[in-house]
Amino acid sequence: MVLEREARVAAHQSGHNSGVLHSPVTYRPGSHKARLCAQGQAALVDWCAEHGVALERCGEVVVATEPDEVPRLAALAERARANGLVVHELGPAGLADLEPHARGLAALHVPATGVVDFPGVCEGLRREIEDHGGEVRLGVGVQDLVDTRLGVAVDTDQGRWWAERVVTCAGAWSDVVARRSGLVPPVRILPFRGEYLELRPEAAHLVNHLVYPVPDPRFPFLGVHFTRGIDGTVHAGPNAVPALGRDAYGWGTVRAGDTARFAARRSTWRLARRYWRTGAGEIVRSLDRRRFVAALQRLVPEVRPDDLVPAGAGVRAQAVAADGTLVDDFAFARSGPVLHVVNAPSPAATASLAIGAAIAGWLLDDRPADTIPTC
Repeated sequence: MVLEREARVAAHQSGHNSGVLHSPVTYRPGSHKARLCAQGQAALVDWCAEHGVALERCGEVVVATEPDEVPRLAALAERARANGLVVHELGPAGLADLEPHARGLAALHVPATGVVDFPGVCEGLRREIEDHGGEVRLGVGVQDLVDTRLGVAVDTDQGRWWAERVVTCAGAWSDVVARRSGLVPPVRILPFRGEYLELRPEAAHLVNHLVYPVPDPRFPFLGVHFTRGIDGTVHAGPNAVPALGRDAYGWGTVRAGDTARFAARRSTWRLARRYWRTGAGEIVRSLDRRRFVAALQRLVPEVRPDDLVPAGAGVRAQAVAADGTLVDDFAFARSGPVLHVVNAPSPAATASLAIGAAIAGWLLDDRPADTIPTC
């Protein structure tokens, strides 16, 4: 049985992401992210073909626009190859062949990357669960999890269920749900909102692939970039601004209780002290369209402010350690028969089937807690 608090599946991260079928380009070789992303991408391609969910391998291009980014791009190519990817290193002429409107000193082409209809994936998984005799209960919020001698009592706003094993995967609420089971998670969630713009149809020809900047190795965010949706639209973004609530998809949504709790944590202030300049720049870019456009023009100079219209936003559930560092890998925590997905940022949607298979193995094989990767 799946208990879902919202009235529909994919109401939050699974339905508000970029739709990218990620390749393990930037992830540290040997990390859970790298391994599960590669396994999950292969599994999801096969699953979408079997279930008729839209998926397209359009490829991505990572562009170095400054001299100091060129050696970082070369290191990125080596990391991608270490993760089993086929990549092509390009000069300006090779970049122009793939992306005539982009500009850069060098580029990396990753053909395996694509886009997929993730809300369609979630609906397909719901149908598959039900076809195999399972049940998906919508509009049921979990309040407490109590491990007793008779099993796990799952108390909800719709009554109590009993289970032998429980998995929680609550996204921006993952630390809250973990605490409701009596577990003190080693990290806390700090939500960041990613805001998108969209190219008008007459400007969509400016981008052929997914076009990314060379990522800043200090952050788990990929920076403002261009992505083609499965419907052919081109999105630009996202930025990364602190969200004033776990479901605050715009500046007009403020969850006072969430905001107060975020502000009361030492880890939040330690993070702010370390990266306040970067954070201030993201907020300014959110409020000033010109700054947002300027960041996009580094990749595609022909983009103009009137080519862009507002699009949706997503909330990234970012795990922050007690010392204020950003946790950059998948992380889990187990307490007896209850296993919590504590941190599942991008590329968790791409890796979802592989993550699910790993969790099933840990629970059904009844492996001890010290064999499960934790943060």
